[in-house]
Amino acid sequence: MTLSRLEQETIINFNAAEDKAILYTRDPAVMRKVDTLVIGFPETFRCIGETDIDKTYEMPKSAVSYRKPRRLSEKQREAARKRMEMMNAG
Repeated sequence: MTLSRLEQETIINFNAAEDKAILYTRDPAVMRKVDTLVIGFPETFRCIGETDIDKTYEMPKSAVSYRKPRRLSEKQREAARKRMEMMNAG
């Protein structure tokens, strides 16, 4: 079954009383990323449910991250552009 982009949702649920977070997703890209974590770190990430269109995972709340956006100066942006040009010329 193919889901529309609107139906490919991801929900992360946790509360202050518990140390685990539950991640529910219908997004195949998220599933691939978290499945890689499940394989690489089975003591931390677990798949606890799955159907043909979704998966549910359990992980520590500490694995949920909030990051501020990265800000590049014009000098940093130009240096990154030059590095990418060199890599592509290769």
